[in-house]
Amino acid sequence: MRDIADGMLSFIIPAYNEQDELPEALQSVRVAAEFSRETFEIIVVDDASTDATAAVAAAAGARVIPVSYRQIAAVRNAGARAAQGDILFFVDADTHIGPQHVTGALAALQEGCAGGGAWMAIRGDVPMWSRAFAWVFSALYFGANLGAGAFLFTTRTNFAASGGFDERYYAGEEVFFTKALKELGRFELLRDPTFTSGRKLRMHSAREILLGTVALILGGRRILQSREKLEFWYSGKRERPAT
Repeated sequence: MRDIADGMLSFIIPAYNEQDELPEALQSVRVAAEFSRETFEIIVVDDASTDATAAVAAAAGARVIPVSYRQIAAVRNAGARAAQGDILFFVDADTHIGPQHVTGALAALQEGCAGGGAWMAIRGDVPMWSRAFAWVFSALYFGANLGAGAFLFTTRTNFAASGGFDERYYAGEEVFFTKALKELGRFELLRDPTFTSGRKLRMHSAREILLGTVALILGGRRILQSREKLEFWYSGKRERPAT
């Protein structure tokens, strides 16, 4: 069997106004990729940012792909089309990964997995109620063996066979992508968590998050197909950097 690590690794990072979070995310990806000793590229897909996201990405040595979709599924797909690698990693711009995520993903693919992801932990201080919320969400979501958009991996071949991220949806696209990969084979979640910014839990009240969660549950696929009804994801609101 061909060694899965013989091909280039492509790290695809969708970004919209991420000048503050992006530098550390890019650094974590570069360290993890270099540890694998494989050839790699880092692609930042800049989705019409109005800040210095593109300049920050270029200064860090990433290849910048400018688009204007304001839809996360389409942005990830654009990165996959531009990628030159045989192994695709999708990493969010506010997420930190480690060497174990790259080596673990390569091992899973070598063993025949169609793709996978990783459990997720919150980075930074957040209110106590939100830690409880995140714990319950993680237990249910990852317990169902579903991948989170913060970190996903697959081969180029399987990405094409799955149809990529479904652009009918403005949120939840990672769930449908996970299910499509499961139709091709086993989907593996790495137990070692990636670390994702807790900014949304700091920027929104418990009431806002609870109501938003209930709306998603009751609205089903219909609400996932409307950008206007998903302000929690598409408002573009960002934390002020610490001074």
